[in-house]
Amino acid sequence: MAYKIETYEDFILFTIDRQEKRNAVNGEVMKGLKEAVALSKEQDHVKFFVITGSGDKAFCSGGDLSEFHRLKTEEQAFGMLSEMGAILYDLATLEIPTIALVNGAAVGGGCEIATACDYRLVAGHAKCGFIQGTLAITSGWGGGTYLLERGLRHDYALKMLSDATTYDARQLYEIGWATKLFDNSGERALNEFIAKMRNLHPTVLRAYKEIQLRKWKESKMYNRVMEEIRLCAKLWESDVHHEAVNRFLNKSN
Repeated sequence: MAYKIETYEDFILFTIDRQEKRNAVNGEVMKGLKEAVALSKEQDHVKFFVITGSGDKAFCSGGDLSEFHRLKTEEQAFGMLSEMGAILYDLATLEIPTIALVNGAAVGGGCEIATACDYRLVAGHAKCGFIQGTLAITSGWGGGTYLLERGLRHDYALKMLSDATTYDARQLYEIGWATKLFDNSGERALNEFIAKMRNLHPTVLRAYKEIQLRKWKESKMYNRVMEEIRLCAKLWESDVHHEAVNRFLNKSN
């Protein structure tokens, strides 16, 4: 199976389990993430939702191009992008705090997944970035919209998108993308981070999260995310994108 869903006393842990693909997202991972998010909504005692990747090399390397490159037209691309975009929106708007345990590289769509979460605990060796521009497309799952909502200085956020490269952990902390850095055990870093929050009743955590969600609802966040995705789908159809992906896949092979 390409993922694991584990339920602990007060949090749900979703792990992308495709180390051989640097934990790239495929259709099975999308299905699993949707299932995990739905499960967290059903359990009132759950206080946190945590997402990570297996191993210590990659949190998530984005979409699996070997699978998604078969999508050629804008319409085909929008089908996949909007499906994952809707799943990420459900993750971003969960009524409980969401935490990305970034145990390794988070690039492209992987960086979007982490950005959709409320908090990002980042391993000291991890490199993360919105590298989509190197493939002649933009962020396609809503990550650009989430990044500009996360409280980073506008110029830092826009430059992170436009650089289309990876930042090291220290840079990510300095610009405000990384919430906390860790060098040893990700499990220990997670437990230390939530130690005080987990003492609160779930209703209190949900009430604070609602303050943010109210703002997003009023600003039509979902519509803005889908507009971002539609733009990516248009660029996806271009020859320059498909040529860039072919070069990437040939280089990887």
